[in-house]
Amino acid sequence: MPIAFVIGLGKSGVAAARLLQQQGWQVTVSDRQSDDRLRAQEQALTQAGITVKLGDPFNPADLPVTERPELIVVSPGVPWDHPGLVTAREWGIETIGEMELAWRHLQTCPWVGITGTNGKTTTTALTAAIFQAAGLNAPACGNIGLAACELALSPGKVAPDKPAANASLDWIIAEVSSYQIEAASSLAPHIGVWTTFTPDHLSRHGTLANYYRIKAQLLQRAHHQIFNGDDPYLAQQASQWPNAWWTSTQGPNPSSGLEPQVYIDQGWVLAQGTPIVPVNALRMPGAHNQQNLLMAVAVAVLAGLDKAAIADAVAQFPGVPHRLEWICTWQGIDFINDSKATNYDAALVGLTAVPAPVILIAGGEPKEGDDTGWLAAIRARAAQVLLIGEAAVPFAQRLDQVGYREYEIVETLTQAVPRAAELAQTLKVSKVLLSPACASFDQYQNFEQRGDHFRQLCQALLAG
Repeated sequence: MPIAFVIGLGKSGVAAARLLQQQGWQVTVSDRQSDDRLRAQEQALTQAGITVKLGDPFNPADLPVTERPELIVVSPGVPWDHPGLVTAREWGIETIGEMELAWRHLQTCPWVGITGTNGKTTTTALTAAIFQAAGLNAPACGNIGLAACELALSPGKVAPDKPAANASLDWIIAEVSSYQIEAASSLAPHIGVWTTFTPDHLSRHGTLANYYRIKAQLLQRAHHQIFNGDDPYLAQQASQWPNAWWTSTQGPNPSSGLEPQVYIDQGWVLAQGTPIVPVNALRMPGAHNQQNLLMAVAVAVLAGLDKAAIADAVAQFPGVPHRLEWICTWQGIDFINDSKATNYDAALVGLTAVPAPVILIAGGEPKEGDDTGWLAAIRARAAQVLLIGEAAVPFAQRLDQVGYREYEIVETLTQAVPRAAELAQTLKVSKVLLSPACASFDQYQNFEQRGDHFRQLCQALLAG
């Protein structure tokens, strides 16, 4: 029986392990962490006959020759230059990502591959909603929804109590991060979408040029390409993509000089001159969400979907959890969850989309990047900033440097939410916005857990 190792015991790793076992591999999963959540996963996988090693950094040199794998599958959060993976590749052990494994089993089905620094989650969710409104079995997967490998599993194999979603798949709508592209050398979607491009993940990818190169690989392999023509960096690369479709919120003649195939004109989304849906049918605020709408419509038009299904899906789309998600209104104050804003650019978009003035909650595990625009938006739009997490002190220093003094260091969301409610009443501000501009890993497992905690704290306000 061939031996396979899966590195990382998250959602993707579990799905990959179950798929490999189903395909006749002897599977071991390793994870350098060890906590209650992982131990619960360990118990379930062990019962299924899959070996789990917690607290294991993975180094093939530590394994007996008879136990060395023929295949290694890497979860998205594991760096591609992890020393054990570098050694494995040097030894000729095939090393791929979970998304690549899924593609090898599902490539007979057309894929939509959506990548970008920001906007990809909303675009993916809206695209999947449109395809489903058209009567297609088109689940969202990757960084949103199911792990890609879950779609390849036979019914009942996803988990003992969870059915698979792979019955008669019509399309696969995949959100694909740079980490996943890096480890998916043959993934070739029928339609590739690039939402935005700004500096992010540079601690992993090194340079902006390398980050761009990784993203571009997905689009180069796609049969059709769709680009955000309002993104300055992407618009500058237009000559590299002569057959691509471009979108623009600025109408048929945008300032970029591109000729967009999908654009906004007189309050309507038009595709190649044909009105598709009124812009105001989308309930999510902000110009960036109008751009996400254009890209989802472009995908649907290229896929040949009915115009009525597109319009119906857009009108019914509720938005995306943790991305400018309205949580509640307490004593006339709206609490908005933008936990997915994990970098300066995403936080700038969120702060700009919400009507000013706002009480802003920001901070977490800081990232590299240009904070200039974000700080300018804070000065213009924030009545008060409450700072949490590891970034609280450096953010305070940056606010001092730009002459903004209306901030407090409150350290945790538990302290921030009631303080925000108090300040909003005192300052007569009607919006409280969690938009951290940071990763969550200093205090939470992921941005979803951070956003869920914010929701719980807001609901506690409602409960009195």
